[in-house]
Amino acid sequence: MSLKQRLTDDMKAAMKSGEKDRLGVIRLINAAIKQREVDERIALDDAQTIAVIEKMLKQRKDSLSQYEAAGREDLAAVERYEQGVLQTYLPAQLGDAEIDAIIDASITEAGATGPKDMGKVIGLVRPKVAGRADMGALSERVKQKLAALV
Repeated sequence: MSLKQRLTDDMKAAMKSGEKDRLGVIRLINAAIKQREVDERIALDDAQTIAVIEKMLKQRKDSLSQYEAAGREDLAAVERYEQGVLQTYLPAQLGDAEIDAIIDASITEAGATGPKDMGKVIGLVRPKVAGRADMGALSERVKQKLAALV
């Protein structure tokens, strides 16, 4: 079953069970997907759908940190809930050991010798971990490993 079909089925289930908050988040996801499809005149596949959900999750994380800094716990709670719903549609996250193994293999494959080769390494790592790791944290780990090579 495709991710878009799963979203549709979950939306129907949320309507039937009266889960208004969950229904609202699923509708936001569907709207973002539809907007991208209309803008780019394409039908999104699962990988592109995951990218849309990851972008929405990043927005929620940014908003959460701002709400917490401003002391708005009511709004922060809404963002946390939305993050939880969004994460249910993403693939299982990779563990630290798996990420390190992928980074090490990519460094070897790229023949990287230092920080100047970061673009090559990230280019090899990104498709292997798409949707299964935080790219910001991943970038920092690659930078640290490349700096250690020097």
